Amino acid sequence: MRGAELAARFHATAVAPLLQRHLPGLPHAAGRLGAGSDVLGLDDDVSRDHDWGLRLTLLVPAEQVARVDALLERELPAEVAGWPTRFAMTDDPAPWHRVEVTTLASFAAARLALPPEAAWDALDWLSLTGQSVLEVTAGTVLADTAGDLTRLRDRLAWYPEEVWRHVVAADWLRLEQELPFVGRTAERGDDLGSRVLTARLARTAVHLGFLLERRWPPYSKWTGTLFDRLPRAAAVGPLLTAAVRADRWPDREAALVAALEDLLAVQRAAGLPAPARATHPFHDRRYRVVDAAVAAGLRSGLRDPVLLRLPAGVGSVEQCVDNVDVLVTADRRGAVVRAWGA
Repeated sequence: MRGAELAARFHATAVAPLLQRHLPGLPHAAGRLGAGSDVLGLDDDVSRDHDWGLRLTLLVPAEQVARVDALLERELPAEVAGWPTRFAMTDDPAPWHRVEVTTLASFAAARLALPPEAAWDALDWLSLTGQSVLEVTAGTVLADTAGDLTRLRDRLAWYPEEVWRHVVAADWLRLEQELPFVGRTAERGDDLGSRVLTARLARTAVHLGFLLERRWPPYSKWTGTLFDRLPRAAAVGPLLTAAVRADRWPDREAALVAALEDLLAVQRAAGLPAPARATHPFHDRRYRVVDAAVAAGLRSGLRDPVLLRLPAGVGSVEQCVDNVDVLVTADRRGAVVRAWGA
């Protein structure tokens, strides 16, 4: 049984009946949300060795949180579908029910550091990682009596148009800045440096593919898996694989360039500005560079003063920070991004 199916059975046979019997009419939302491979629908047999089981998020009014939490601990059966309702977690060895009872505001604050009902500016959007959004939007919703969770998930469907163009441009600028170095480093005898640069550029190209498909990228463990499921951008996967495997730098660069040309076609199909070609020769040298017109065209229609104040290459926090302890903590991400706009 997959985690999403187990969560649905847990809710239907145990949690929902308890709420109906003891707190009829309670406004609430329920779903398998937050962290965990099962939220993304990617759990397998290996996933079951820790932090997997009867888990739910239950969103209720603030004044009912303690009451509902106590009700579940007191009244839940010992097991559902052969799985214990109370078990230890990696960060909490005490056996306890694993229904996260909280408010929508607290749930959103922990994942997004943003209030669900407030206006969000461009910096707020740039403080989000794809994984933080997926922890709110990817899982199965089993109940939403007031519709507040559904409205938040709808709001998080994708970036506002100008923020989207800004982050797409930022990835192209990163590619522009380093593509010529794949050959330059290798020709200077630095094969390791050339390989590292190739991998960095391939990683940026993967992120760009998610952006062009309007899909939130997950954290690193699942990035390649979900990239392979993208409708159009996934086609560049074999080219990026060839780039990072190649033993000769011209082959690395050629595979990267072919992938970028294909991604530019995906960009054009998405209705975003795109010149005829993604790359051209780098001065009089035999390397390639991304055409500056790619990013310039994306930014040409920006009007948001917050975005215009930022350097063009400063995109979202996950495009600028590569530190897990920052990326997984909403408040830290927000502090970093707010410093950019100071």
